[in-house]
Amino acid sequence: MGAPVAGPAAGASNGGFVKQPGSTRATTHFGFLTLTNYSLIALANAMEPLRMANRVGQSSLFEWTVLTLDGRPALASNGLSLAPTRALAECAPMDVLFVCGGVDVRDAVDRRLQSALREAARHGVALGGLCTGTYALAHAGVIDGYRCAIHWENMSAIREEFPHTVFTPELFVIDRDRFTCSGGIAPIDLMLNLIRERHGKELATAICDQFILDRLRDSKDRQHIPLQAQVGAHNQILIKAATLMEANVEEPLALEELASYVGVSRRQLERLFKRYLGRVPTRYYLELRLRRARELLLQTDLSVMDITVACGFQSPPHFSKCYRGLFGYPPSVERRRVRGGSHAVN
Repeated sequence: MGAPVAGPAAGASNGGFVKQPGSTRATTHFGFLTLTNYSLIALANAMEPLRMANRVGQSSLFEWTVLTLDGRPALASNGLSLAPTRALAECAPMDVLFVCGGVDVRDAVDRRLQSALREAARHGVALGGLCTGTYALAHAGVIDGYRCAIHWENMSAIREEFPHTVFTPELFVIDRDRFTCSGGIAPIDLMLNLIRERHGKELATAICDQFILDRLRDSKDRQHIPLQAQVGAHNQILIKAATLMEANVEEPLALEELASYVGVSRRQLERLFKRYLGRVPTRYYLELRLRRARELLLQTDLSVMDITVACGFQSPPHFSKCYRGLFGYPPSVERRRVRGGSHAVN
């Protein structure tokens, strides 16, 4: 793979657009490097917030270019291609370069692509990955030491292959000058968060209104990863136990009771959860209930007391303490974010 390109210091500010040396342009230029079989839905959901930002902001805040290495349009996974497409080497200076991946991404990554990404990193271009585009960044060694997101189907394999990058189950990750997301509609959330950081909350909220988005998802939101994909179809004991947990949120089952239902000892159940899910059953159950509570806070008008009961907590103070422990702030703050505007952004 060659020597990795070092990123900025870990203490660098998050979400900064890295300008080209000597650049004084007010417009931020995005390049979208499309690989063969890239995901068109992911690319469209990344570009459209930029277009809407220009329209709502009544200014040329962003510009973008669709790219390939040779300038010939790449076929997306649905058989379509985009025009105009330009060659990466012939493109005007960029502030951010996104690699747009999709299916069979390994077949699309070669030495020429790796070299181009390393060169962009050396020139201070911020780099991003849409869907499986993050794999190309990892293969080029330009996200070593970063936190990154990728579509859940690729999570297990890529963690094994690139141990120096932290792959998370989040919808998207903004870590200094690396912007990655899981694909599908998640690029909308990534780009809106970048727009908010660059041009403010009001513009991001106005774009949400135009796109009829109920709320702008943030870094606390995770991909829904089917449990079978996390633990494998052969782990039916774990799948049954987790299904029972999901069905018994309001009145949580005791661990001994849960183990009895799935036909194993408590110790065996704890070992299985620890091995395949990285946490003991009680912690998994607590996080499941807290994430259900967050959905209710964001998507309903239920009171905190009602949510406390619905998610099986002993009292509002106990619920608040657990919620703060997982998300970093109490339920009251989450609720204020919603009531401060249907898509309020911190």
